[in-house]
Parts: sequence; structure tokens; C-alpha cells
Amino acid sequence: MIDHVSIAVRDLDKAKRFYTALFAPLGFSMLVERETTAGFGKAYPEFWLNERLDMRPISKETGSHICLRVKGAENVKEFHEIAIAQGGESAGLPGIRQAAQTKYFGAFIFDPDGNKIEAVSF
Repeated sequence: MIDHVSIAVRDLDKAKRFYTALFAPLGFSMLVERETTAGFGKAYPEFWLNERLDMRPISKETGSHICLRVKGAENVKEFHEIAIAQGGESAGLPGIRQAAQTKYFGAFIFDPDGNKIEAVSF
């Protein structure tokens, strides 16, 4: 149903470095690079960064987040570790959680701009 998502970032170069490192073990790479945007995916750009130079910091209490499905718990752990090493912030350590209909293994991070991203494995 969803074709792609886009997030706003204040510094595109910094965000590209962060997400290139974060997505590498998940099999995503930068597929499209333009002056004010970059698209990541496996074969098609599914996750876009859009530079907004005048953007104010995002409140961590917005309630919005993007969840990425990964292969297994080790990918979730690696996602979390890389995010922290690249200047992100933990928003929930890797572990078992209860979803609406089943349990899953997941972790949450805030990227350097305050966007909340989750990695999940069922």
C-alpha cells in the first residue's frame, strides 16, 4: 500500500552519511542523489531524505515514527548500535515487544534531526 516515505532533515550531507551507515547492513543503499534530496532502497528508492534548511528541531514527542522490517534480531541490534555510533539517540533498546496482534523484536532510535525510526523483526 505505501510506495515510499520521506523525512525532513536539516543537513542533507550529514543525514546521507548517517543513513548510508544505518541502512548498509539492512541491504538499503542510496539509489538517487539530487541537490536537496536522496533516496534509499534495495532496487527502488523507498526512503527519502529531503533537506529543509530552515527546519526547526523536531520534538521527540510528535508521536510519529517510521518502522522498517528487517530479517532478524541481529539486524535490529546492529541497526540500534550503528545509529548510536553515528550520532543518533536510543528511543528504545532492542528487545521483545507486544504489537497489536503478535510479539516482535524491535528497537527505536532518533536520528540526528529527531526523526523516530524503528527496526522490527517478526
